[in-house]
Amino acid sequence: MDKKNALRAGALAAGTTLMMLLMSSPALALTRDDGDDPGTGLSVVETLGLYVLAPLALFAIIAGLVMVLDRSHPDHRVSTPGTKNKAKTKGKVAAKA
Repeated sequence: MDKKNALRAGALAAGTTLMMLLMSSPALALTRDDGDDPGTGLSVVETLGLYVLAPLALFAIIAGLVMVLDRSHPDHRVSTPGTKNKAKTKGKVAAKA
């Protein structure tokens, strides 16, 4: 019974998508509207800089600021199993005489 429902849902989704694609004709994008004044296009270098390099640089700046300004205490950090943690010392250890 699950295969029948999945097939029905897939057919419905495919039919809906097909109808939406057929109803939105791309030919309407070719006609210019009144007051339409498009600017000049972007070059390949400008496009890569705007949509690839700028987000990567922004991500790197934010990640760098987070790492530099991290004020958390090393004892509170989560470590993965199997790694050696530093021994926690709460007080002075008395020397044996």
